[in-house]
Amino acid sequence: MRLPFSAIARSAAIRRLERQAPAQAGVYTSMADFVALEATARNFSFQPRQPVHSLLSGRYASRVRGRGLAFEELRQYLPGDDIRTMDWRVTARAGKPYVRVYTEEKDRPCLLVVDQRINMFFGSVRAMKSVTAAEVAALCAWRMLGESNRIGGLVFNDARIDEVRPHRSRAAVLRLAEAVAAQNGELRADATQASAPGQLDAVLDAAAKLAKRDHLIVVISDFNGHGPRTQELLLRLRQANEVLAMLVYDPFLLKLPKSGDIVVSDGELQVQIGFAHGAIQRNLTDFVDARAKTILGWQREIGVTVMPVSAADEPAPQLRRLLGQPAWPQARVGS
Repeated sequence: MRLPFSAIARSAAIRRLERQAPAQAGVYTSMADFVALEATARNFSFQPRQPVHSLLSGRYASRVRGRGLAFEELRQYLPGDDIRTMDWRVTARAGKPYVRVYTEEKDRPCLLVVDQRINMFFGSVRAMKSVTAAEVAALCAWRMLGESNRIGGLVFNDARIDEVRPHRSRAAVLRLAEAVAAQNGELRADATQASAPGQLDAVLDAAAKLAKRDHLIVVISDFNGHGPRTQELLLRLRQANEVLAMLVYDPFLLKLPKSGDIVVSDGELQVQIGFAHGAIQRNLTDFVDARAKTILGWQREIGVTVMPVSAADEPAPQLRRLLGQPAWPQARVGS
């Protein structure tokens, strides 16, 4: 389903943002929250050339023809360098030949796949996973637009997939914000819509049809419902695109309480779990470890970079760390 969004509607939406009441902090998000993160989307980059410790370091540049050349550095002349790149002013001042090095500016559309299913409506500390996913999507969208790339997305819940075609404009980001805020606002603990684990594979299949080649595809989800078909679809996407899996998790299952009960539900049935029982503790721990091992293994097995993002912390510092500093310590990834 493609969202209609005329120029008049966009102007009206921007005016509404200024009057919009803030969403319930951590539980729901809004278009205003999405737009407010524009100023925070800095100091990290999805460009192929990354700092040496970045999780994206060593990636090959896109094969797409660029829009121009961007200056990268000055360095001393080496045999074989094109004399047309000589910087004569620096050469005259230094007394040694220097050349200007350029990199091709790539046009790399970005497709954000944002999970807003009922399984994302969980949070134990700062925010629901659904809110964290929306925040990560906002940061990625504004950052990629700042790098002059086209932005689009697929926002999905248990009932539908909303499509925003990639465009290089603020209007495209606002369309994405509208889709995310609309689905996020539909989440309820007492929702009657049944959980649909198969939607994960469905949205990845839709992404494969939309992003044929040379896209950056960022999947922001807890990957509930993943299976062999999920890995096949990610591999298919990876063969012609760059794929990042933003694994949104809540740290609750990383450190289970020693006592007490919790009621969990799949939207239809509910069960009470007592943490005082050692067997329950072990079973949950084994489940979390096996799930994390499978998802983190995608990086090694199919070349999809997996970036765990905790719903307990602000996402912007986490993205800066993951994209520009040493990788996270190995840990179990929870709920």
